[in-house]
Amino acid sequence: MVMSNGHTNGVQPQGNKELRYPSVHDDTVSMTTNVGTPVVSNQHSESVNRRGPVLMEDYHLVEKLAQFNRGKIPERVVHARGMTAKGYFETTHDVTDICSAEFLSEVGRKTPLIARFSTVVHEAGSPESLRDTRGFSVKFYTNEGNWDFVGNNMPVFFVRDGIKFPDLIRCLRPNPKNHLQEGWRILDFLSHHPESIFILMWLLGPRGIPADWRHMEGFGVHTFKMVNKAGKETYVKFHWKPTCGVKVLTDEEAKEVGMANNVQSHATEDLWNTIESGEFPEWKLYIQTMEVEDELKFDFDPLDASKIFPEDQFPLQPVGRMVLDRNIDNFFNEQEMVAFNPGVTPPGIRVSDDKLLQSRVFAYSDAQRYRLGANYQLLPVNAPKCPYKNNHYEGTMNITQRDEEVNYQPSQQYDIDDNAASKSHGAAWTSTPASGPRVKQGIEKENNFQQPGEYYRSFDRESKDVFQKHLLTFMTHPKCSEAVQKTWIGFMHKTDAELGKEIEQKFTDMQKKN
Repeated sequence: MVMSNGHTNGVQPQGNKELRYPSVHDDTVSMTTNVGTPVVSNQHSESVNRRGPVLMEDYHLVEKLAQFNRGKIPERVVHARGMTAKGYFETTHDVTDICSAEFLSEVGRKTPLIARFSTVVHEAGSPESLRDTRGFSVKFYTNEGNWDFVGNNMPVFFVRDGIKFPDLIRCLRPNPKNHLQEGWRILDFLSHHPESIFILMWLLGPRGIPADWRHMEGFGVHTFKMVNKAGKETYVKFHWKPTCGVKVLTDEEAKEVGMANNVQSHATEDLWNTIESGEFPEWKLYIQTMEVEDELKFDFDPLDASKIFPEDQFPLQPVGRMVLDRNIDNFFNEQEMVAFNPGVTPPGIRVSDDKLLQSRVFAYSDAQRYRLGANYQLLPVNAPKCPYKNNHYEGTMNITQRDEEVNYQPSQQYDIDDNAASKSHGAAWTSTPASGPRVKQGIEKENNFQQPGEYYRSFDRESKDVFQKHLLTFMTHPKCSEAVQKTWIGFMHKTDAELGKEIEQKFTDMQKKN
C-alpha cells in the first residue's frame, strides 16, 4: 500500500492507516523537534548555570546541530548547477500511428511535469554565464509511470561510447593539479575522438553560451524508439523549440552578465521572475522519424550520438507543447533531489541500441542511488503520480507503508498482475532480435567529418571567426603539444578545405608572433 501525502489533524494513529509524510502545513502553533516534541527554547541551549557548561542531554540542541551537519548531500557529478520549474505538457498532434504511450493518445490531453535546466561541467555555485553544454531534462508524470526526457541544448555529443564518458568529463573539468580549466587538456583527449568536432562547433561557436534557460533549445541527442500497439518500432529524435526564440551571449556579454549579477545566477533569476510575473515559458516538442528497416541506407549511423538526422531528409513533426507555469516550492526538495534517467520510459517509448544511451541507462540511476540513496525514486519529486505496486520493501529510507503478508510473486494466496503492459499495449513490448559475436569495437560507419563540415559551411563569416578564435585559443595554450596541434589542423582540413587552410595559416602566424 503506497503511503498518502494527506493527513487528518487530531486523529490518533491506528496501525499503518494513519501514517503519513511529515508536513510543514500541520496545524501547530509550537516549534517542535523532528519527533514532534514541543521545544522549550530555540534561543538557548541547556546548561549548568547560565554561563555553562552545556549539557549534551539537550536533545533539541544535538538534533539541531546534527541535522545541520548533514544538510548537504553529495553534489551531482555532472549538471550540478541548475534550476527547476513545474508545469504541464499538452499533446497537440496525433502520433498514435507510431506511439502507444497513453499520455500521447489524445489531442488536448495534459500531463504534469517538472523540468530542470543545468550547466554540465562546473560546480553548483559556478556562474550560469560560462561557455558550457546545458542540460535540458523533463520528468513527465504520466498515468502509466514517469517518462524522464534527459537531453542537452546541443543535438550531438562528444563521444559515442559510454566507456569514454568519465574520461571526457575529466578532460573538460579543471586540471587536477592547479584546478584551472585548460583547453589543451580538452584538445588532447578529443584528438582521439574526431566525432567530437561537430559538438565543438556548437560549444566553441556562436551558440556556445545560451542567454538564459528560457531562450535555449532542447535535444534528446540520442535516437529513441516509439512503438505502436501493433508492435511496430520507429526511430525518433526529440527536439524542443522555445516559443520566445533562441538567444545567445557573446563572450563579452557573458562577462558583463556574470559581473552584473553578484550571485551569478542570471538564468535562474530570469526563469523565476518570468514565471512569477505570469509570463509562462513555453516550448514546442517535435520529433524526427526514421523507419527502422532503413537504418543502413544512409551515410551515417542513426544510432551514433555524434550525428543528427538531417532535417531536409527527416523533417520536424509537431507533437505537443510544454508550459512552465509554477515555480518550485522548495529548492532542495525539488531541484537538488529531482533525479532523471533516460531509461525511465512509459510503454510506447523505448531506448534504442545506441551504445552511449545504453550506458547512461545504468549510470544515471547508479549516480542517484549514491547521491540520494537506494530509494531515491520514493522521494515525492521523483515518485510517480499514478498508482504503483511492487515488492521493493527494504533499503535505506524506504518510506512506503505496507501491511501485506506476501512480499513475493507469484503467489496463490495473493497474486498481482505482472503483465499488464502486454495486455494494455498489445504488441508494444515486442523487441527487435539482437544477435552477433561479442566484441569491444567501435561502429563501422563513423563518417566523422561530413556533418560538421556541412554545419560549418552554414555559418556566416562572423560565426566562423568565433569558432576559429576559440579553437585557436586552445591550440596555442603553452602546454598543447605539437602532435595535438597537428592533429587538429588535420581534422579541420578534413572537415572543410577553407576552414583547414584558415586555421593552419592563423596558427602559423600566431606561433611566429610568440
